[in-house]
Amino acid sequence: MKKVERINIIMRYINNRSHFTISEIMSEFNISRSTAIRDIREIEAMGMPLVAEVGRDGGYFVMHNSVLPEVRFTNDEVKALFIAFMATRNQQLPYLKSRHSLAEKLLGLISESQQDDLILLNKILLFEGTNPNNPDLLDLSDLPHPMLEQLIQLLLLDRYLLIFIEEAKVVKSYEIYLLNLYREKSVWLIEGFELKEEKRKIFPVDQLTNVKPYTPEKRVSEKKIVEKLRKQEEEINFVLELGPLAIAQFKKYHPLKLSLSYTDPFQATAILKTNVDVHHSEEVKELANWLLFLGEDIKIREVPKEVLAYIQDRLSLFYPS
Repeated sequence: MKKVERINIIMRYINNRSHFTISEIMSEFNISRSTAIRDIREIEAMGMPLVAEVGRDGGYFVMHNSVLPEVRFTNDEVKALFIAFMATRNQQLPYLKSRHSLAEKLLGLISESQQDDLILLNKILLFEGTNPNNPDLLDLSDLPHPMLEQLIQLLLLDRYLLIFIEEAKVVKSYEIYLLNLYREKSVWLIEGFELKEEKRKIFPVDQLTNVKPYTPEKRVSEKKIVEKLRKQEEEINFVLELGPLAIAQFKKYHPLKLSLSYTDPFQATAILKTNVDVHHSEEVKELANWLLFLGEDIKIREVPKEVLAYIQDRLSLFYPS
């Protein structure tokens, strides 16, 4: 009997009794004492409110009126959860161990026919990052950066952080107010307001060596930080109008900081306004390549000459004079 199946049967056994002992669990399920204790601890971790009794005849009982209700899933709900797990493989997401235990609990709660459906889906459905030779739901190949979970735990308590970043083999510290933690192009990034220089900065989580809570002497409110950032925003120098085909391309891929403003109630036309840092060559290249990706269903209202020059260089490779 598999571990997940055994634990689910033990939970049903416990639910039907007002009192039980470790010896009874050992005898009923033909398992060792250490295995019985581990199973009981896992059941407690799942949320079943067990109370231990000390003494010669001690054992366990379930706290009165505190038994968790049985969870049931429809066929569509099971498929939705399973496909969500499949789609997030190899995405370097945090809390991987919790995701694995959640998947095991899900598989233990469903019927055999539902399990058969999931096995078939796991063989047929392939997502980006899926290894077709080993499409395993519980694959451990997508472990995130070890600092990511620690960072999330701290930012839930306070967004004022002291982070340590390794740059050119030198570790530097930054006092930041964390604005966003996001993942782009398979890389986790910290977007923070650097408190000393009072400007927005992006830090790769892969370069993070340590993170600590930070308590500044004079705490600047989030409202004031947003106001300072707004004042620092440079003038708009890039304006596009997008038709339905370009909007469809935009939804497939766009640089993170860009967003659309729809100009009709059916969301068939939109306008995009932003600033391009013409002194940042990589940003110029990315935006120029992205413009070509959008296709012909666009109208350029304003664009920096540096972006146009790069596009002309790109096209000259295919259409030399």
